Amino acid sequence: MSRTIKILLVKLGLDVHNRGIITVAKILSNAGLEVIYLGNAFPKEIINVAIQEDVDIVGLSSLAGAHITLGREVIREAIKNQVKDKMKFVIGGVFPPTDAKTLINYGFDKVFLTDITSSELVNNIKQLI
Repeated sequence: MSRTIKILLVKLGLDVHNRGIITVAKILSNAGLEVIYLGNAFPKEIINVAIQEDVDIVGLSSLAGAHITLGREVIREAIKNQVKDKMKFVIGGVFPPTDAKTLINYGFDKVFLTDITSSELVNNIKQLI
């Protein structure tokens, strides 16, 4: 790929556990991606910013248990705003590994659990584009 991949990273809902997503942002930035860190946001705002910034990927982080309810709403907002097929959607954090299949069924392109290495993360993100 000749152009820089642009990724929007967001803490889902009111989840304040941000150490992981800040680490992910640094890893992806060091790998040459353009990282936009929104902080905490809800589905409508996430999709509005993703559209405004014209990102390739929307990456969500959840450690407070909102990955199912708010994750589904992010995908619904993306479909409603006709960007689900224009962007890739990934989610990661601390949640039961069994929830990964549910998130994929909602429409997420990739689910990252806590056991992923930095190089696996970068490779998986780059492969999406």
